[in-house]
Amino acid sequence: MALPTSLTPPIATASPTQSLEGPEPLLQARRLVTEIPGPASRALADRRRAAVASGVGSTMQTYARRAEGGVIEDVDGNVLIDLGSGIAVTTVGSAAPRVVRAVRDQAAAFTHTCFMVTPYEGYVAVAEQLNRLTPGDHEKRSVLFNSGAEAVENAVKIARVHTGRSAVVAFDHAYHGRTNLTMALTAKSMPYKHGFGPFASEVYRAPMSYPYRDEPGLDGREAAARSLAVIDKQVGAGNLAAIVIEPIQGEGGFIVPAPGFLAALAEWAREHGVVFIADEVQSGFARTGAWFAIEHEGVVPDLVVSAKGIADGLPLSAVTGRAEIMDAVHAGGLGGTYGGNPLACAAALATIETIEAESMVQRAREVEALVLPRLRSLQAADPRIGDVRGRGAMVAVELVHPGGREPDAALTSAVAAGCHARGVVVLTCGTYGNVLRLLPPLAISDELLTEGLDVLADVLAELGRAAA
Repeated sequence: MALPTSLTPPIATASPTQSLEGPEPLLQARRLVTEIPGPASRALADRRRAAVASGVGSTMQTYARRAEGGVIEDVDGNVLIDLGSGIAVTTVGSAAPRVVRAVRDQAAAFTHTCFMVTPYEGYVAVAEQLNRLTPGDHEKRSVLFNSGAEAVENAVKIARVHTGRSAVVAFDHAYHGRTNLTMALTAKSMPYKHGFGPFASEVYRAPMSYPYRDEPGLDGREAAARSLAVIDKQVGAGNLAAIVIEPIQGEGGFIVPAPGFLAALAEWAREHGVVFIADEVQSGFARTGAWFAIEHEGVVPDLVVSAKGIADGLPLSAVTGRAEIMDAVHAGGLGGTYGGNPLACAAALATIETIEAESMVQRAREVEALVLPRLRSLQAADPRIGDVRGRGAMVAVELVHPGGREPDAALTSAVAAGCHARGVVVLTCGTYGNVLRLLPPLAISDELLTEGLDVLADVLAELGRAAA
């Protein structure tokens, strides 16, 4: 049955300035031609309401048509500065040339055979690269999945088999996913857990090092001692299979633990035969100015979980770890129909090539050197900015009511909305809903990044004047 004319998708044809190989490069400049969202986006929103489950939320109400480098073009022709990277996914820039070519070539060869049925080289090659890039020079193995949550679940499975124990410890403010076990590991109820229980058992929670909100003077090792005291009392080392922790917490507020915290936890885990799992889903793949954020602390985890930036937007995740731990699982105990899909593997290999060829680990450090001083200068003049923190291109601004540290979630929402209306994509996060997070693609130019920060500063100033 034919669709009504108004709903029929247009047939793509090449314009005189556009080859059949693909569209012309997207100009890397912010451009607003309608209000945000524009009429075409509003029309799509109407269609969405009738077709998509209402439980799926979206940060913005503008609909993307193209994305490239550091910008996103919407269906109305507005071009937005991207300071979100699809939540730390398009780290090398959306539609990165090497990735596009690799996926196109792989799609022409085959799109799926299932690695558990007819294996292929791409999966093996990605595992080899992960074994090379993750911290430590010990012998490693890798296994590939689809999402970060799936990889976290499998890391816990592997740890339980290896240790013969069942308990798992996660931390305050943690986010590990939306599946049943990873919801249990996740700390925040709304919107991630509310109404979805009961959750998996044998999951315990320990205090996180949160320098901005911890008691003054508490260093990383003291914060770790506080956590380990809780673990000893509530679980006991002899019952504990794994500690699961984000080296920099993502949804919890881009919390960077105090120096020494992660190292002390890892030392205790090694002493007691507990598997130390680093959830690098959001912080990995050059995002923080190292391949993996835990490298900043000089810690070598037993297992590393990767996803998001691993394949520039194609669904892929991985668990990489010590060979003796990874190989503890019986044959057939790990896998999945789509895990390590050949298109995603091709994208991952091209992403790794791009990061190395274009020195993107160093580029993340350059982004930090541009962004953090600018935000800290704003902080010095604005009592609403309680804290500025982060590493590389993973930076946060925590907003509070002036005169204290009471979280100001309303201001945070207003700032994000103001940036969106002006064509800058920023994200929010935090247990208290009061953290702005900046996750620009590493392909973004200094000029675009500076303009995005200018808009953020202008919005903060305007909201301040309005409240005065």
